[in-house]
Amino acid sequence: MLENDISYKIRGAIYDVYNGLGAGLLESVYVAALEWELIKQGLDVKREVPVPVYYKDVKLDLGFRIDLLVENKVIIEVKSVEKLAEVHHKQILTYLKITELKLGVLVNFNVARINDGIFRKVNGL
Repeated sequence: MLENDISYKIRGAIYDVYNGLGAGLLESVYVAALEWELIKQGLDVKREVPVPVYYKDVKLDLGFRIDLLVENKVIIEVKSVEKLAEVHHKQILTYLKITELKLGVLVNFNVARINDGIFRKVNGL
């Protein structure tokens, strides 16, 4: 399945979760609900995927965790904040660069209209 097809399904799942739960809950609730919706659609989904970080060819003793990884191709970074900051957008771009993946979706569920909270991010497309 191509990244664009996956992102289409992700967007639909985001709408379902938002319409079902509304705004203002903890990020962990949205991550779990979104994972469930995507699995229900038959997609391979991994939650809290650890990703090591290398600096000058040295593996650091820490890394980061991807909220959701769909079909081993698309990263979903979930937020539930009053307003996304520029650093949130840079964060997912950095995740894409480190993992060498092409597509990510940044979603903030704490918005009045979910359309205003979904951002598609690309790496090298």
